[in-house]
Amino acid sequence: MNLLKTLATVSSMTLLSRVLGFVRDFVIARSFGAGILTDAFFVAFKLPNLLRRLFAEGAFSQAFVPVLGEYKNRRGSDAARQLVDRVVSLLFLVVLAVTVLGMAAASLLVYVSAPGFADDPEKFALTVALTRITFPYILFMSLVALAGGVLNTWSRFAVPAFTPVLLNVSFILMALFAAEYFDPPIMALGWAVFIGGGAQLLFQLPALKRIGMLPKFSLNVHDEGVRRIFRLMAPAVLGVSVAQVSLLLNTVFASFLATGSVSWLYYADRLMEFPAGMLGAALGTILLPSLASYHAAGRTDDYSRLLDWGLRLTFLLAAPAALALAILAVPLITTLFHHGAFSANDVFMTRDALVAYSIGLLGLILVKVLAPGFYARQNIRTPVKIALLSLAVTQLLNLLLIGWLRHAGLALAIGLAATLNAALLYRGLRHCAIYTPQPGWLLFYGRLALAMAAMGAALWFAVGEAGDWLGWRLGERLLRLSLVVAFGAGVYFATLWLAGFRLRDFKRSAAE
Repeated sequence: MNLLKTLATVSSMTLLSRVLGFVRDFVIARSFGAGILTDAFFVAFKLPNLLRRLFAEGAFSQAFVPVLGEYKNRRGSDAARQLVDRVVSLLFLVVLAVTVLGMAAASLLVYVSAPGFADDPEKFALTVALTRITFPYILFMSLVALAGGVLNTWSRFAVPAFTPVLLNVSFILMALFAAEYFDPPIMALGWAVFIGGGAQLLFQLPALKRIGMLPKFSLNVHDEGVRRIFRLMAPAVLGVSVAQVSLLLNTVFASFLATGSVSWLYYADRLMEFPAGMLGAALGTILLPSLASYHAAGRTDDYSRLLDWGLRLTFLLAAPAALALAILAVPLITTLFHHGAFSANDVFMTRDALVAYSIGLLGLILVKVLAPGFYARQNIRTPVKIALLSLAVTQLLNLLLIGWLRHAGLALAIGLAATLNAALLYRGLRHCAIYTPQPGWLLFYGRLALAMAAMGAALWFAVGEAGDWLGWRLGERLLRLSLVVAFGAGVYFATLWLAGFRLRDFKRSAAE
């Protein structure tokens, strides 16, 4: 399987999900506005969504995929199938218990997560009802994460990559066509979460059946592989929690700044997540199973070469993305957000945050590529320790930068700390002789710098005056932005071609 083609597939699915996410936000805002109903829903969905991020996706995949890859390569498909059966059985029972407990304790959970709602009995009761409807989402997504890990290990990346699209589709359809049948209408969004979670799970089952890995109930809590996976999950949960805590603390800092600071950071983060998800998350997803396979087979040279391929591809795509985000900040923000109450001042304040984020974007994406170098070897503690250090550095930088750069300082702190995180991960891989750079990096950097300089000059010339973008209508902004992006991309890739880069140089097959 061609990993470059797989990356394009996964990235395109991620892009589709992100675009539909913007459509979802637009539809919800248009249908329900901002008030008691949306407040109740967002609080109700916050906890199951947070638990999904902590347990179901990142932490579980980091622990499960390397062990499954080891079983598949060293013990064969039958042993791997037995491991999947036993893991899914225990995971189902544990998360089912958490789900039932969460639904039963919904009132307490709402009181803890939004104590101010207790002063409004109607709002509090609505939030509790929505929480009970959305909480089973944790169960669905835990099983979806397991199914996705199995499919990725068997190099079936397209299905797991497309799966998140279904939640956004559920939101959009329920908001547009079902809200009028609920009382109050916001209940439709609660059921959209439930339906979207179930749809994602059902969508993956046929793919599991095709590779002969459809799970069966087989409970054995003493199984060595099962115990190892759940032991690895503990530090993995801590590592995933670091990012969530960092975002929470940044929101706390921003709440003390000028009104609008939290929103400016939110909108800038939404734009930054486009390349971070399309490149970083996608590369990490496709690298982990092959790295795990190479480690299980003892193919250390192939392991190192695959990491080198991932790093070169990251620099080739993430570095120009960061530069483009900085130069195109105003065109992007005006086109996507400068409507209605989103003022010109909001545009420029969001621009400051986005430019600050762009400085650390390469570091943020490199972390997602370097960390699998440890995860694939079932070493989760090292990246977790580095993540905790990065969290401490982020808060120190927040204190140092917030007085000078205000909200943009908070965005810059995240990027600089992520760059430190990436540097320490790289140092760790080199120090342990896990990764040895392949020849040609100096020439690679020179060609990349030339192409980025050409692209930067082209974009700077094409963008024009920032104030002009504020006056144009939406249609004109969309047309001009599309042309500018196409022009910049054309200049960048043409310069790379003239400098000697060829697409075939980046083709690589997945581990068998």
